[in-house]
Amino acid sequence: MKFQCSNCGYVLEQASEPLPEKCPSCGQACTWLDVSCYIPDCGGPGEGTMDERLYKKKEEKDIP
Repeated sequence: MKFQCSNCGYVLEQASEPLPEKCPSCGQACTWLDVSCYIPDCGGPGEGTMDERLYKKKEEKDIP
């Protein structure tokens, strides 16, 4: 599964929970967003791919 840090956008690939309390990239406590692919358009479950519709780059998040 792939999880994205709500603060810096870092993507963590981890097979199962629990997720770390702090992001290994920015060191901040964050909300981990599940950006794993669950639909056939991006490969479906088990392919280890990311759903680009859910993934947001840091720059895109900062745009009002």
